[in-house]
Amino acid sequence: MGAQLRVYKRRIRSVTATKKITKAMEMISASRIVKAQRAVAASTPYADELTRAVTAVATRSNAKHPLTTEKPGASRAAVLLITADRGLAGGYSTNAIKQAAALSAQLREEGKDVVTYIVGRKGVSYYNFRELEVTGSWTGFSDKPTYGDAKAVASDLIEAFVAETGGVDELHLVSTKFESMLTQTAVTARLLPLKLDEVQLSDESKAKHEIFPLYDFEPSAEGVLDALLPRYVESRIYNALLQSAASEHAARRRAMKSATDNAGELIKSLTRLANSARQAEITQEISEIVGGANALADASAGSE
Repeated sequence: MGAQLRVYKRRIRSVTATKKITKAMEMISASRIVKAQRAVAASTPYADELTRAVTAVATRSNAKHPLTTEKPGASRAAVLLITADRGLAGGYSTNAIKQAAALSAQLREEGKDVVTYIVGRKGVSYYNFRELEVTGSWTGFSDKPTYGDAKAVASDLIEAFVAETGGVDELHLVSTKFESMLTQTAVTARLLPLKLDEVQLSDESKAKHEIFPLYDFEPSAEGVLDALLPRYVESRIYNALLQSAASEHAARRRAMKSATDNAGELIKSLTRLANSARQAEITQEISEIVGGANALADASAGSE
């Protein structure tokens, strides 16, 4: 009985230590969500206005540009998947990976070859474990991305898109949209070529602008689009990275809160079992003492 009590106490100490870790991770994630939300709010207006400018240039000119022109017989598509560098974030990375797999399957059904680019160690590990080909990967900044990180990712993707041979005809993005502290949704978007009827703008931006302004292009619409192409891709990827970072922190906070609550319930359960084992041990000791006293009393009565 004493050995069983020691086992319960050892498990209680172990679970208590785990609870302290999960509680600390929950608090860290909660503090980082606020900064991530501010970064998203700061980057979204720029990305929306830049997208509107690109759309205005494309709709107000007859320029044929790779940014807005569908390539005839498109046969090769690139998919950029954004995941986390660290785990313990619930289904955050898994949901994004599933969304990317569904998108890749759809593109293959359309007869297109799919090349995959990945941000985050979780996505890279998933593809490497299954021996799936990864054309490019970036790690180390999923929870706190900078514009420089987005620029490095966009550089390789733009290079592949504008390449004359061996490049890609389409560029798709799979990321996680931060909707609230409790809701984060894996979403897909086609970045290039830009679909003018499916421009990705925030609801606030759509409410403010219903009519495109008129522009004069100097020196030409093609030159303007050439200048806007890298800015547009960089801003969209940067905003997606920030949205994903906020979603990662929210998912980790929720997962760690659940783990902390479960640890608390487990400690209560183990404490009750330990108390029962200790009470049983005390009862057994009392029974042994009483039994011994009775035996001595019987022995004394017999000797008389």
